[in-house]
Amino acid sequence: MRALVTGGTGFLGSRLALRLHEAGWEVTATGRRKDQGDALQRKGIRFFPADLRDEERTAAACRGQQAVFHCGALSASWGPYRDFYDCNVKGTEHIIAGCKRHEVERLIHVSTPSVYFGGADRTNVRETDGVLRRQASAYAATKRLAELAVERACSEGLPAVMIRPRALFGPGDTTILPRLIEASRTQGIPLIDGGGALIDLTYVDNAVEALLRCQAAPDDIIGRAYNITNGEPMPFVEAAEKLFGKLGLPLRYKPLPYAATYSAAALMELASWLLPGGREPRLTRAVVGMLGRSQTLDIQAARKDLGYSPVISVDAGMDAFARWWREKHER
Repeated sequence: MRALVTGGTGFLGSRLALRLHEAGWEVTATGRRKDQGDALQRKGIRFFPADLRDEERTAAACRGQQAVFHCGALSASWGPYRDFYDCNVKGTEHIIAGCKRHEVERLIHVSTPSVYFGGADRTNVRETDGVLRRQASAYAATKRLAELAVERACSEGLPAVMIRPRALFGPGDTTILPRLIEASRTQGIPLIDGGGALIDLTYVDNAVEALLRCQAAPDDIIGRAYNITNGEPMPFVEAAEKLFGKLGLPLRYKPLPYAATYSAAALMELASWLLPGGREPRLTRAVVGMLGRSQTLDIQAARKDLGYSPVISVDAGMDAFARWWREKHER
């Protein structure tokens, strides 16, 4: 079997590429980080440097592939809308065009559950419950447009399926848990309304398993989108205490009320747009919503249709992350 993994130099994409290679696949990974691409090549994975915004090169990467796992995206809480649009929407359209041109057997597209969530509590959300009309960030808005592009392609005959994995973590994570560690070390982790909001986490290898199951599942899943988590919702404060306990690091909070923090984040965003340089604000409204409002997913559809079952628990996943973190910072 031959597979293309976009975003192969990123967190999820690199784990998927290695897992496919270990299973005997002929794997091509695209990405913009040459150092990570070289590391993949040393492990036997072909690296094809490509920017998703480059239509011809992206299409060329799809040539001869039986499956395309589209993990590549611009994922951030802040930045110019045009940057997100060009990468997440146009980039996905380029992948779709490449899959059509080269008759790829199945496209597996990685989206985000951010399309469900804003500034309100929303728990046990099913895929049939619908997404927000107005998204909370440029990232979520452009990922939703990318989903719509995949849905249109499906209606035109492209075999495609989507997953929406929530809050990926594990060894190699450079975003979610490292940001909490840095926040605790500096100004303190924002503890909004006591930290009781429920959150979902997904260990990265569980998301990889979901992607593999999307590729192997019968054709009746074509056109569907699936929520993916560890299935272990917990209060934010509990997750933070679990993480820092395993790391053996001091945990510092900054207690904040939701309403005032949300308003302050809006002002910070405005200031960032108006001031020269456009630096990312310390807090955005999307981040305040994630930390201060319960946001959890129902994964019964993935369990039923894909046979998905999270193998690595949040507790075991945090153990693995803590080992990796200590090794990285004790060198």
